[in-house]
Amino acid sequence: MRYELSPLPYAYNALEPVISAEIMQLHHDKHHAAYVAGANAALEKLEKYQNGDLPDLDVKATLRDLSFHVAGHELHELFWRTMQAPSDNNVPTGEIAEKIEKSFGSFSAFQKLFSATAKSVEGSGWAVLYESPKNGLLVLSVEKHNLNHAPGYTPILALDVWEHAYYLDYKNDRGAYVDAWWRVVKWE
Repeated sequence: MRYELSPLPYAYNALEPVISAEIMQLHHDKHHAAYVAGANAALEKLEKYQNGDLPDLDVKATLRDLSFHVAGHELHELFWRTMQAPSDNNVPTGEIAEKIEKSFGSFSAFQKLFSATAKSVEGSGWAVLYESPKNGLLVLSVEKHNLNHAPGYTPILALDVWEHAYYLDYKNDRGAYVDAWWRVVKWE
């Protein structure tokens, strides 16, 4: 089993002016690609260990690397799929709007919580909207990809707030990036 870097579902410049083509290309082709390579390297080490070719492998560290890189890859895959060309009146409709209202009371309450979560991630990480068939929707911050996972919950919307996701366009103003990002969310 090996992971592969999927192509972006749109052109690098499709999210401008919210996210520049330069950031999209670097983010996808370098940063996301590094998570794919890291996951595959960890898998290769584990295979060699299992076959007896790498008997002194630090299994705990390798599994931590695998978890970090797989989570980074999967969150990026979700991140790319849930964005589209900017729209000034971008609000959810249909089933997702109903679920948001049921879980958070209103879209504005959800947006406020999700934005605050993204802006308050310590260091590098994500704001993620999870869904559980049993418990509805939940917003969590995910730091360093593989921390704060919610068992039984499926991530359905993720905002990357690692500096590589916004620094060329927004410098150190993560808040401005988060506020602008709502224009590119693909609610379908």
